[in-house]
Amino acid sequence: MSSAKPDDKASDIPEKLYDATSKKTYKRLRFFGKGGFAKCYEIMDVVTAEVFAGKIVSKKLMMKHNQKEKMTQEIRIHQSLHHRNIVGFHSFFDDPLNIYIVLELCKKRSMMELHKRRKIITDYECRYYIHQVLTGVKYLHDRHIIHRDLKLGNLFLNDDLHVKIGDFGLATKIEFEGERKKTLCGTPNYIAPEILNKKGHSYEVDVWSIGCVMYTLLVGQPPFETKSLKDTYTKIRKCDYRLPATLRSSAAEMICSMLQSDPIKRPSVTQLFDFEFISSSHIPSSLPISCLTMAPRADQLENADRMDDTRLESSFLKNNLHDAITASGTMPRHNEGYRTDIENLYKQLSTLIASKPPRLACNLDDENTDPAVQPLFWVSKWVDYSDKYGFGYQLCDEGMGVMFNDTTKLIMLANGLNVHFIDKEGIETYMDIHNYPPMMEKKMKLLSYFKRYMTEHLVKAGAGAVNIESDQISRIPHLHTWFRTMCAVVMHLTNGTVQLNFSDHQKIILCPLMRAVTLMDNNKNFRTYRFSTIQEHGCSSDLYQKIRYAHEKLKKLLEKLT
Repeated sequence: MSSAKPDDKASDIPEKLYDATSKKTYKRLRFFGKGGFAKCYEIMDVVTAEVFAGKIVSKKLMMKHNQKEKMTQEIRIHQSLHHRNIVGFHSFFDDPLNIYIVLELCKKRSMMELHKRRKIITDYECRYYIHQVLTGVKYLHDRHIIHRDLKLGNLFLNDDLHVKIGDFGLATKIEFEGERKKTLCGTPNYIAPEILNKKGHSYEVDVWSIGCVMYTLLVGQPPFETKSLKDTYTKIRKCDYRLPATLRSSAAEMICSMLQSDPIKRPSVTQLFDFEFISSSHIPSSLPISCLTMAPRADQLENADRMDDTRLESSFLKNNLHDAITASGTMPRHNEGYRTDIENLYKQLSTLIASKPPRLACNLDDENTDPAVQPLFWVSKWVDYSDKYGFGYQLCDEGMGVMFNDTTKLIMLANGLNVHFIDKEGIETYMDIHNYPPMMEKKMKLLSYFKRYMTEHLVKAGAGAVNIESDQISRIPHLHTWFRTMCAVVMHLTNGTVQLNFSDHQKIILCPLMRAVTLMDNNKNFRTYRFSTIQEHGCSSDLYQKIRYAHEKLKKLLEKLT
């Protein structure tokens, strides 16, 4: 889908879309793009508030260009597919004007936008994306389906940067062994020579397209791109492309195997998994959203290839364990009561690390978690404005606070009315947003500014039901101190818990009283493990790294509390 102006709305597409079969009504939201005969909008189920992508095709245009049969085939094929690397198909319906296809919404757009922003990506990232493309295409080929239009613009990305293959407008099904399709179809830069030569084609055209995708990601432009369509087709027919000397040999070998004129000589998708570029190197389990605009940190990628998890872990710890504090809150004077909790937590983690818990491929299952010791409060949003005013945060119950640069604090309860002020000596005074001393006016204005900013701009971390305390005798924990490093934000609450928000968007909450750690993953899922459970049964390498890192940062926290 090509991008377009947000107000590009067709007059013949209604604001409310009604599916008479399922009795569902969707509200048309922002314009998402267009391609061919279709326009794409974000649409919302008015009952459940779920958001989807709505692919909308004008019946008038479809009849004019004899597209009815192709549209029927696209729906039939896509409807039959259910895989994590395929755009989810939810339903379809029509009205007198249009056909509506309800699809999974991929908010991070397509890999075409990634390519435009980045031009060239690292081998590390390429491996991550291509492995998912291969997994999705293998699923299609196993079901005798050829996509026939694999290109960056049809490889979509969800919020977690997972690849989703979409747009099955040119897809076809192989009905019998050895069948060769004859239709001329595809996108110029990615089209296989056998399609141009009209010799009949099959699964191998998808392998050719994957080769073009991989080349484009690593080199910065498609392999056969020229200024004219005629010249591009000439280069494709001759298989005339150049591999830069900067390309890693394992990547070059894999691209060459796919970009061969003779389709019989190309490897199958299954065989591509065995190539050194994929099989002998570390494939990251996730990438940070920042990779849409910036390459990941070079020190994280150094020697990432050919590493097992243990070596990768030691590399992470070696590079980051002692990373510098880049910003921090000024310490208030009243520290004595809070130091004990941190000392206890530091000792508990020292014991856990010394026990050398087993390292597992993934974290323990639900039966080994202990929801009873899950934290009641955690920081769900934060904003660092300490260069001017201070550090603002919101708790999971919607209560919020600001730790000002002069070490005083303002805390607003979840009811949005009651406010607690804590002075430099730790003495609390109670007021509400309508009744406060004149000297508090500037700080109250700043509190409302922080609240508005976090409400409008930040996503809340951590789902799950939280009881909102609204009575006037409530006292909620507040931020005692905080600091930032290259890899994390470290926050210490007055109820003893220490929370680390990592740059990979995962979070851990450590509780010295419950002797437990809670991992909040990128999908906002909670898993709470007692330290004793980890000592006995182990944890994933990733969680162990985060615990080791937290242990080191607690030492810094103790230094700040001295």
